Amino acid sequence: MHTPQILIVEDEQVTRNTLKTIFEAEGYTVFEAINGDNMHQILTDNQINLVIMDINLPGKNGLLLARELREQANVALMFLTGRDNEVDKILGLEIGADDYITKPFNPRELTIRARNLLQRSMNQGEAQEEKRSVEKYEFNDWTLDINSRSLVNPAGESYKLPRSEFRALLHFCENPGKIQTRADLLKKMTGRELKPHDRTVDVTIRRIRKHFESVADTPEIIATIHGEGYRFCGELAE
Repeated sequence: MHTPQILIVEDEQVTRNTLKTIFEAEGYTVFEAINGDNMHQILTDNQINLVIMDINLPGKNGLLLARELREQANVALMFLTGRDNEVDKILGLEIGADDYITKPFNPRELTIRARNLLQRSMNQGEAQEEKRSVEKYEFNDWTLDINSRSLVNPAGESYKLPRSEFRALLHFCENPGKIQTRADLLKKMTGRELKPHDRTVDVTIRRIRKHFESVADTPEIIATIHGEGYRFCGELAE
């Protein structure tokens, strides 16, 4: 596993400097951005493994940038912010953040949680690449293209999937017909354990279903199994 590269998206210079010092002391390569434009440019030019982002940013706030991030890159995301109300935390996790820490923070706790998140996401990515032998899954005239992480509809139109949607749909395709609990799906999507009131999985499934519902006559691809979870009902091509 190569040296992890971390991107800090924070407009307060003192906080940026503190975070840079903390993570460089851990042996990581650290990049800095003060807004969304900086963030996207650094992501384009470098192989970033973890983004640590504030919510209160000039221009687009962190919640909006998180949505864009999920479209652009397959990267772990942690919010580190002074906004500690429960609504922001739930929204951040629903968007696809892997962790949420409020300021002021304990540097030791921050480095431990970042290290654990990096190990999960980087090891999972490497393991998936090593064991994967197929490049796409075809079902009910739809295609999940693994290399581009895209969903292609029957008309040939391609939709780049956010990381959480791609991982969930890939897991369904790899396990057709099997009931997947919310805990199983969340682990595959983010590496996190399911906690009470965490709606990340339900929100992700709803977004995946919207793709299928956009095409008339598409049968039910993901069924809700009440009290248990979800099941992939698509007819996979041989």
